[in-house]
Amino acid sequence: MAARRTRSRYAPDQGLTTRMVTTMFLIGLLYVVFVGVLLALLRGAWPIILLISGALFVAQFWFSDKIAARGMGAREVTPEEAPELHGAVDRICALANMPKPRVAVADSDVPNAFATGRSQKTALVCATTGLLRRLEPKELEGVLAHELSHVAHRDVAVMTIASFLGVLAGLMTRITLYGGLSRAGRDSSTAIAVALIPLISAAVYAISFLLTRLLSRYRELAADRAAALLTGRPSALASALTKVTGEMAGIPTRDLRRAEPYNAFWFAPAFSSRESLARLFSSHPTLEQRLEQLSRISAQLARP
Repeated sequence: MAARRTRSRYAPDQGLTTRMVTTMFLIGLLYVVFVGVLLALLRGAWPIILLISGALFVAQFWFSDKIAARGMGAREVTPEEAPELHGAVDRICALANMPKPRVAVADSDVPNAFATGRSQKTALVCATTGLLRRLEPKELEGVLAHELSHVAHRDVAVMTIASFLGVLAGLMTRITLYGGLSRAGRDSSTAIAVALIPLISAAVYAISFLLTRLLSRYRELAADRAAALLTGRPSALASALTKVTGEMAGIPTRDLRRAEPYNAFWFAPAFSSRESLARLFSSHPTLEQRLEQLSRISAQLARP
C-alpha cells in the first residue's frame, strides 16, 4: 500500500495559493496567445515553433532547480561536513512534519540562503558560508524555516515556471526572427511578421515580468509569516533579516553583481548599489515591510 502523504505544519496561506493560481493562469494564457500569434504570422514554421516551445518548457520544468543551484554555486554536503546546518534543517523539518531536503552550502561571502525543487522530494536548501559565519543558531533556524516554507507551499516551482515563460518568449522570438529574415525579402507577409514579432515579444516579457514580481513580493511576506508562526520566534527572523541586509553594504560589488541575477531565489535581495534601479522592480518587499509584519506577529503571539 502506498505511503500516505503527510501535510506539513506550516500555516496554509489561501492568499498565496490564490495568487499562484492566478499568476500561472494569466502567464499561461499569455504564453498560449504568444505562440498562437507566432503560428499565425509564420504559418510555414509551425512545426518548429511547437517543437521548440514544448522541448524548452519540459527541459525547464525538469532541470530548472539544478540549473539554479549550480548557477548559485551550491554544493551538497553531508552531516559530517556541515553538522550545524544539517542539525538546524533537521529541527525545522521535525517541527514542520515534512521530509528533509538535500542540504547544500555555497562558498560565498554574501550572507544568504535559498531553496529550489519541483516538490518536497526533489527539494534542496542551501546556505552560503557568509550566512553560516554571521548568524546565531536561532537566527539561522528562522532563515531556514523561511526557505523551507517555499518548498512546503510549492511557490518555488510556480516562480520557476512563471519566470521561464517570459524568457522562453524571448528565445522563441530570436529563433523565429532568424528563420524569417532569410525569407523576408521574398515574402511581404513574412517581412511584416519579422517587424511585429519583437514588439509582441517585448509586451509578453514585460507583462510576465510584472506578474512574477507581484507574486514574488507576496510570497516572501508569506514565507516570513509562515516561518515566524512555525518557530514561534519572529524576533529571531527579524534579527536575521536586519543582520543580513545590513551586511550587504560591506560585500564587494563584484560578489553582489554575481548574486543579483538570482535575487528571486535568495532570502534577501543582493543589490550592487543602494540606488540601484533594480530596487524599483525588486523581487522582495522592503526590509521595513518585512520587519513590520514580524512585529505584528510577535505582538499576536504575546497575547494570552
